[in-house]
Amino acid sequence: MSATFPVLNPATEEIIEHVPNATSQEWNQALDAVVAAGSQWAALNARQRSNVLLALSEALETQVEEYAELIHREMAKPLAEARAEALSAVDTLRWYSEEAVRLPGRYAEAPNGGAHFIITRRPIGPVLAITPWNFPLSLGVRKIAPALAAGCPVLIKPAQETPLTMIRFGELLREVCGDQGLELCPVTVVSTTHDAELSQELMNDPRLAKVSFTGSTNVGKILVKQSGERLLRTSMELGGNAPLVIHQDADLDKAVQGAFLLKTRNGGQVCVAANRILVHEAIAEAFTEKLVDLMSAAPACALITEAQRNRVADLVNQAVAAGAELHCGGNIPEGPGYFYPTTVLSDVPETSSILHEEIFGPVAVIQTFSTLDEGVAMANDSEFGLAAYGYSENLRNAQFLADNLNAGMIAINGAVVFDNATPFGGIKQSGFGREGGFEGIEEYLNTRLARWQQ
Repeated sequence: MSATFPVLNPATEEIIEHVPNATSQEWNQALDAVVAAGSQWAALNARQRSNVLLALSEALETQVEEYAELIHREMAKPLAEARAEALSAVDTLRWYSEEAVRLPGRYAEAPNGGAHFIITRRPIGPVLAITPWNFPLSLGVRKIAPALAAGCPVLIKPAQETPLTMIRFGELLREVCGDQGLELCPVTVVSTTHDAELSQELMNDPRLAKVSFTGSTNVGKILVKQSGERLLRTSMELGGNAPLVIHQDADLDKAVQGAFLLKTRNGGQVCVAANRILVHEAIAEAFTEKLVDLMSAAPACALITEAQRNRVADLVNQAVAAGAELHCGGNIPEGPGYFYPTTVLSDVPETSSILHEEIFGPVAVIQTFSTLDEGVAMANDSEFGLAAYGYSENLRNAQFLADNLNAGMIAINGAVVFDNATPFGGIKQSGFGREGGFEGIEEYLNTRLARWQQ
């Protein structure tokens, strides 16, 4: 493989490394390797697969600092957040090492007698996993771990902006598999800039059984159409436009801190980041003042590419030109790196694109409502449905938010929706399928019935 492409540090615009730029021959060879390893991997019993995942978790845990530094360099994520991502991947591997030995089945007598049923789960087969750039380790591991626990081999294609972390993780996987006595590794990593060609070609290969994708809704729709030709199993974790509803009986300081975290974590480049902050009019002024204090004191965030930084700037500029009030930020700083300042807007016209598109940047957009019914209606007025957040110290109102916010994941009085023990995923234009929890393994299993006639 002679062709390569550069990986840049978004904070300095310097080239970190050149990585292989696979073409058709290489990714077909990678699928060959995955299929060959898959037979060996599926033949292992659940305890053996569990042992490999546990050993991988333990090996990664000893190298958390190395991975944190690599994540920090290739996407300019703050080092503390990069460390937290690496630790999250450790926990994901540990979780699925435990779940690998708990795949369910059942045995039952036929209701009318005369037969018994045995229902088991079987691995679906080779998986193509396509991951985004914003969590280059943890989002890949969230696909690899449940697939391996279920018995499926994986060909994983990381985002071209951040391939280094997953390439290194693939090397670690091969080392662990060798230490566990496996001749073949059930995971192969392919880096390429030819994303569309790879997905179209491999999805037409009859050996591929499933595609798991995390990324934009537009690309997800293309993949779903392509999958229809062979009726491939698909999981799609797509775009979001998450609302944050703050009622007048909320703990104001807690709500401000939650909003700040949701807008600055990973520079706002998170699919479950709050896009629309909806605040009851009785506390809107106080909330805005407190949030502006925090946001204006925070450092500018490095965004992944110049194009993404400019897109965020354009959304802000369009909103301000249409009449929105700019409280802080809003100007691209001088110097190297794709930085954008933490920014707060209010009084944004309903027609502004920033209310309807996923921002993916450190920009807080504040709107107001007068009743909780109105706030929830505004929150649900979106074609997306990945995550939603609500703040209220009144039990009845908090329960109303939990029951009526229309999203795949809802957090009340907190800014975190993901845990390895729970399913992660959306509804509507935010996709389908789940990662995390037992539901994450179900995505890689077929249900099989054996009927025993008496």
